[in-house]
Amino acid sequence: MEFETVIGLEIHAQMKTKSKIFCGCSTEFGAPANTHTCPVCLGMPGSLPVLNRQVVENAIKLALAADFTINTRNQFARKNYFYPDLPKGYQISQFELPIAEHGRMEIEVEGAKKTIGITRAHMEEDAGKLIHDDVEPESYVDLNRTGTPLLEIVSEPDLRSPEEAVAYLKKLHAIVRYLDISDGNMQEGSFRCDANISLRPVGREKFGTRTELKNMNSFKNVQLALEYEERRQRDVLLDGGEIIQQTLLWNPDKMRTESMRGKEEAHDYRYFPDPDLVPVEIDQAWIGAVKKSLPELPDARKQRFIDTLQLPEYDATILTASRELADYFEASLADYGQAKKLSNFIGTELLREFTPERLCDCPVKPGQLAKLLSMVEEGAISGKIAKTVFADMLETGNDPEAIVKDKGLVQMSDEGELATLVQGIIEANPEQVQQFRDGKTKVIGFFVGQLMQKTKGKANPQMANKLFQDALNK
Repeated sequence: MEFETVIGLEIHAQMKTKSKIFCGCSTEFGAPANTHTCPVCLGMPGSLPVLNRQVVENAIKLALAADFTINTRNQFARKNYFYPDLPKGYQISQFELPIAEHGRMEIEVEGAKKTIGITRAHMEEDAGKLIHDDVEPESYVDLNRTGTPLLEIVSEPDLRSPEEAVAYLKKLHAIVRYLDISDGNMQEGSFRCDANISLRPVGREKFGTRTELKNMNSFKNVQLALEYEERRQRDVLLDGGEIIQQTLLWNPDKMRTESMRGKEEAHDYRYFPDPDLVPVEIDQAWIGAVKKSLPELPDARKQRFIDTLQLPEYDATILTASRELADYFEASLADYGQAKKLSNFIGTELLREFTPERLCDCPVKPGQLAKLLSMVEEGAISGKIAKTVFADMLETGNDPEAIVKDKGLVQMSDEGELATLVQGIIEANPEQVQQFRDGKTKVIGFFVGQLMQKTKGKANPQMANKLFQDALNK
């Protein structure tokens, strides 16, 4: 029997704001436990929430970027449940009237494009965090995260493979970072994903029984967890068993899913409009102003790189996957001008040392990289020497001109000096000379390599190639 996989994702993106959604407490990560709290986020009697305007604006940005319908009148609701890290006994969220509905996003997997529907995006506050003792059977509560602003983004069950799920997740991650509404740091929990997955026989419309996957803090873990659960459910169904609806955790050490709790058909959260918060009214002027402030988004930037800079689609996809990398590339290009050569160097040298998200830590500034590649273009250094100089720049942060001067790495371009060395290499390698005369012209690479070895990579490679060609053809 053939099965079709059905996946839907629920993503929580922490908003990039200085203060929490309903109070003035800091959202800074890593502070000592329970130091970023106040009567409002702790739900003390007599305290009243006040909505952070920036959270609403961030939600509007995402709605515009993902082609949502914006509900110009939306409302907060109380989601009631009891848990040790939820001091009020309820979470302020949105239910019947979310800020945005009916969005969509195009993904691409192995060259095939597909549009994924997005059910809704709504604003809500985060809960706190439980810290479990590794030795004693005790847990501690840190409420610093309580009240941190979130956007929950719920997809339609339109994803049909773990690869599609990861492509959608990466696309949304890139968009929130381009919009600068979330730092997207999955390790710190500011971009979290829960996945619902089920299998059904091919051709059947009714969905199968789903399981919900939690505790996935990287794109890799999302794919591994979904692939494992896809295999597990298929094996159960082929053996004549039934899938149990439950919440599962992904154990990356054991590379398997583990049961967290059974899941009922529906939770009774007893939603009702929050009596302390008036409905949010958004006028068209505000939406228009936000629309004008939107940056160029990944798909548009990628297409511009292809159309205007004549870059291959592969290069443009890599360069625009993160805003930081695309910005770095364009800043370097402004001083260098050779888009493909710059893309090649970034792809092979820069991204070997830094992920796009860590480019802020790179000591080599865009202008310095442009100068280094310009020195290659001008013939001052060879491409091989440029890699050596770049490694030094990464360690010291020094300008390329200073490194080349201090280490005596200026390219040898004196034709007379090089011709003497060329003649000596030819005389020392009669066997290779005969190979060239027998028509094996690729042996020219051997001769150029010998010259580079003698000059420690300083010889001008174009001049060296021409000198060997001329000498061997005589």
